[in-house]
Amino acid sequence: MPPALTTAMIFAAGRGERMRPLTDTKPKPLLEAGGKPLIVWQIERLAQAGFSTIVINHAWLGEQIEQSLGDGAQFGVRLAYSAEAEALETAGGIAQALPLLETDGVPTVFAAVSGDVFCEFDYARLRAPAERLAACAQPGMHLVMVPNPPFHPHGDFALDAAGQLSLDGEPRYTFGNIGLYDTRMFRDLAPGERRALTPYYRETIAAGRASGELYAGRWENVGTPAQLQALDTALRQVAAAPR
Repeated sequence: MPPALTTAMIFAAGRGERMRPLTDTKPKPLLEAGGKPLIVWQIERLAQAGFSTIVINHAWLGEQIEQSLGDGAQFGVRLAYSAEAEALETAGGIAQALPLLETDGVPTVFAAVSGDVFCEFDYARLRAPAERLAACAQPGMHLVMVPNPPFHPHGDFALDAAGQLSLDGEPRYTFGNIGLYDTRMFRDLAPGERRALTPYYRETIAAGRASGELYAGRWENVGTPAQLQALDTALRQVAAAPR
């Protein structure tokens, strides 16, 4: 399996129901905060970390995403698009995009992030766990966890001091929608099949093949117009502050 972590995927196929009416005419990843589309913040951060190929899946108003972002040259990366007639959910979206994530059908480990997350995470931190995953005989995953936000106080999974995830135990943290995945996990899914990623999380964690890390820096799940406005205001204040 190729050891270098050069490919990432941004999940951008959701309808963004909670963001309506803003998403009635524009896909959620193109909504702006701080004068820049949400998805562009992610693309630029991935490019800074050395990723050269970014796969973006889309469904709702997806042609706008392609028209806005183009081939990625303006960001110094290659953008590839996986179009879905209807959103296939996360695992289904990965399965559909496998030909873009792999080279000549060779399994690989790739990074993935939701298009509606704003964070200052350094994606270069994922290289070491990606190398560990690539060396494993069985496919696994590595999840970036964050302190539990007010809207999710009980967290998702437990993370111990050794970086092992478990379904039960303490302390518990919230999955930050940033992770590493082995493409071998999705070979059983036919292209076009709808499938959520949650069962894969639980199965892989229960099997002891999931590691994690805690990221305590800036992370926001931008889900509503109010959250988008708050983020926009905060970013503009930072940009206007004296340096």
